[in-house]
Amino acid sequence: MTQRNGIRGTSDHCHQSEASVVREHANGTEHEKVQEAIDCESEEGGHGEENRDSVAVTGAVTAPDGGWGWVVLVATIIVLALTLAFPSCVGIFYTDLQNEFDASNSETSWVPSIMTSALHAGGPFCSVLVEKLGCRATVMLGGVLSGLGMAASSFTRSISELYVTAGVITGLGFCFSFQPAVTILGHYFVRRRVFANAMSSTGTALGLCTLPFLGNYLHTELGWRGSFLVLGAVLLNCCVCGAVMRPLQAPKRRGQPLMNHGPPPSEVENVRKEKGRMRTIRSCLMAYLSRHMAFDQLRNNSRYRAYSIGITWMMLGFVVPLVYLVPYATANKMEQGRAALLLSILGIVNIVVRPPFGVMFNMPWFKGRHIYVFASALLVNGLSNSICCIGPSFTVLLIYVTVYGLSMSVVGSLMFTVLMETVEMSRFPSALGLLAIMESVTLLIGPPLAGVLIDRTGQYFHVFFACSAVVASSAVFLMVSFFWLDKKDRESSKQGQPSTLPDPARPAVDVAPGCQYSSVPTEGDKDKASANGEEYISSV
Repeated sequence: MTQRNGIRGTSDHCHQSEASVVREHANGTEHEKVQEAIDCESEEGGHGEENRDSVAVTGAVTAPDGGWGWVVLVATIIVLALTLAFPSCVGIFYTDLQNEFDASNSETSWVPSIMTSALHAGGPFCSVLVEKLGCRATVMLGGVLSGLGMAASSFTRSISELYVTAGVITGLGFCFSFQPAVTILGHYFVRRRVFANAMSSTGTALGLCTLPFLGNYLHTELGWRGSFLVLGAVLLNCCVCGAVMRPLQAPKRRGQPLMNHGPPPSEVENVRKEKGRMRTIRSCLMAYLSRHMAFDQLRNNSRYRAYSIGITWMMLGFVVPLVYLVPYATANKMEQGRAALLLSILGIVNIVVRPPFGVMFNMPWFKGRHIYVFASALLVNGLSNSICCIGPSFTVLLIYVTVYGLSMSVVGSLMFTVLMETVEMSRFPSALGLLAIMESVTLLIGPPLAGVLIDRTGQYFHVFFACSAVVASSAVFLMVSFFWLDKKDRESSKQGQPSTLPDPARPAVDVAPGCQYSSVPTEGDKDKASANGEEYISSV
């Protein structure tokens, strides 16, 4: 997360190559990287610097850990309430969609499945938009897309049209609102990041608490078409939330830079004539993938690789119970209102317990142990799905949503925190984008597979049992993997070998080029810095 003084996040791969040109020409070595630097700049166009200045912050920025950050935190809570929780509430209209389009369980389940998958799969596109437009504009664009998608869904005439409007368009809108909101929150909070992430995750709980009530009321008064139209208008509130997410401003520098890091013009012209453009295209493509898709982290960072695999497998069964809880209850003669109340109770449990969990997990004792707390809560969450197999009564399902909600609160509070501890903050957006792509595959196939299981067996409880096995196994995998990696690190440290932990002293590509912030260090960081005569700087 932190980097020593003198180490700065580079603007992008092209500028890294440009800097390397100076060193290589000074030593009289090969000239290949000069062409890479020149043509990457020409690919960006002459206006690249103007766009970058309008989007990213240049210079050292102090993360406020408060102030306007609290406004950004509230806005992020609302955005998460309107995006992450929304697909789970589509279950309220599940039966109506089946009857309207004469669709099977498997066909109908593709609607929330595509919506959730698009919410995660749009990560790389979202990363590009954040770089070009900034977090604020991207969140507002997502609000417009999701609102238009849900409004258009109210006029669809087939289930396939609903896949496009409610699934792809609305899902991408959710992605463009959700990921930039989480990213900019990480810029505003450093010392209190665990608490801020835990508080922002209450947005999902807030959505689970309020959207079922709203959806059930609209369903009763307006039907599913009128409900989708009104919900589309509600989703436009993401634009309001995005408007308050102003970027952090760096102190303005006066005077001209002391050094010119560009290659000599004469040498640049010579190398331009010597090299072809295929090398440039390949290098720019690699720079793009490095910036927006953290394949290097997946290849070199063992912890990120284990975390990505575990979370991807977890998502195969994590959201499925929320989609089928209401249909399971109504299929066993429970009233629609009481079934929707179960989701609201689940949201209330999350709202009540997440803030104290956020305060507790921010304590020094939990530093370095977040992954184990996360995996333990995930194990409880998976096993809790077996409670539904006991019976479909309201009392049994009430116990289920309570246990599920408590464990879900810990999982939601620590999911982004563990990822931020696994990779450098400068690589967090790209790491989140790649993880989202991986998750989207299992999120896409999870509900339809559950629908096939219901169509063949005629019983819903088989779905909850299968989800219990999937989520619990992913928790065990994360526990074993990180325990083994920690043991390997301890043995390596004794032998003086490199650790598998991310190297905080290694410069990385920033999602916001040139943007850096200094944080208010904790007491332990202060002691460590004073002992070594260092100042801690973090790239965002």
